[in-house]
Amino acid sequence: MEESDFWENSDSAQKTIQAVNVLKKWTIPYRDLERRFNDIKELYPEAVESKDEELLSDLEEELTHVESMMDDLEVRKMLSGELDSKSCYLSINAGAGGTESCDWALMLSRMYTRWAERRGWKVEEVDHVDGEVAGIKNITFKFTGDFSYGYAKSEKGVHRLVRISPFDSNARRHTSFASVDVSPVIEDDIEIEIKPDDIRIDTYRASGAGGQHVNKTDSAVRITHLPSGIAVSCQSERSQVQNKETCFKMLKAKLYEIEILERERKVSEMKGEKKDIGWGSQIRNYVFQPYTMVKDTRTKCESGNIQAVMDGDIDPFVTAYLKEFG
Repeated sequence: MEESDFWENSDSAQKTIQAVNVLKKWTIPYRDLERRFNDIKELYPEAVESKDEELLSDLEEELTHVESMMDDLEVRKMLSGELDSKSCYLSINAGAGGTESCDWALMLSRMYTRWAERRGWKVEEVDHVDGEVAGIKNITFKFTGDFSYGYAKSEKGVHRLVRISPFDSNARRHTSFASVDVSPVIEDDIEIEIKPDDIRIDTYRASGAGGQHVNKTDSAVRITHLPSGIAVSCQSERSQVQNKETCFKMLKAKLYEIEILERERKVSEMKGEKKDIGWGSQIRNYVFQPYTMVKDTRTKCESGNIQAVMDGDIDPFVTAYLKEFG
């Protein structure tokens, strides 16, 4: 990067900078961790010898913080896949069950928004379709932040809710389902061929905020990739052209993800590894009645504090998944 001709090829320079930035995401936290630990190691004997209780208390607190940082770095070490460092799209779709499932999809959207904000990621809403009575039929977010795909990929699958329905006048227990899908945000220089004959483009009126413009023009776009059956939609932009551009980016991201995961699966088979990179259907149960419990069906990780989970405290589930499946 210090060479005089570094910027002569801007594309090559940008790729080099991106690679350096990825390395910095590892080296900077590691050096900070090393520095903090060495400071503790140097000061601790002095604190013990002088019986400085206040300093000992501060050092113990700092050691706890260092251990937490080490745990975070250990989890990040598991995010070594080609796609893991990228930002991501996260989509939620209500399952069968009408209003109850639409409300469940809305609850999940709130949970994931709060989780992303806790992690310091930028949250953008890409697509949003309201339920007929309440909640949402589907919604897509874009999470921009370091390793957001690596962390969020653990959430792919079907999420099951059991509760007393607020929409049931007889106060009966209902079971609802919603599916979550996650795909990486890929750079424009990634080449993914999409043949015109392989897609169907539909336009329709957007249903979200946007005033008269949204209600009177067919600005929302849905693109279906016929060979794979993948469908993506966007209505966050004011123009049809912008929404179509975003749809193509999302479709390319999903197709690229499939390609990379298939490649990783073949490599795992060649190595004789038993690594499961497929996604099951029902991955987690959220029970509000007759008891409160959230339990992951893959890792058996569970929590009795369902309110904290719904407020975005899902890192224990994410960490448990990464430790077991990487």
